[in-house]
Amino acid sequence: MAFWLIGGAALIWNLFGFIVYYMQVTATPEQLAAQYSPEQIEFMLSTPTWATSAFAIAVNAGVLGSLFLLLRKAWAIPMFALSLVAVLVQNINSFVLNDVIGMFGITPAIIQATILVIGVALLVYSRATKARRWIS
Repeated sequence: MAFWLIGGAALIWNLFGFIVYYMQVTATPEQLAAQYSPEQIEFMLSTPTWATSAFAIAVNAGVLGSLFLLLRKAWAIPMFALSLVAVLVQNINSFVLNDVIGMFGITPAIIQATILVIGVALLVYSRATKARRWIS
């Protein structure tokens, strides 16, 4: 029972990430202006393609990892690993090359820390399910 709850929660979590990604890349100038200052919008629009691509890879690999987990396929492990690496790449842009905390406050750091913890947990859990032969 816990396997299905964790797998279902993982899928919901990663689908939520996919929705956030989709909303970010399809936002109109009017939608951005309703939520952010001009400086914040400029900051967001200056995000390099490689960082946005890392975001796309992270959420898509996370969704695939969750689906593979629910299908009891070991492909969940490399998908969760790829998702985690892509999150780290995205964070290099946000926290090393740019000052996202200075622009948006501490909230992005808290969100990204949560994402990293859950990403590590899903990778560890998927590896444990393979060791227990729950996935193959």
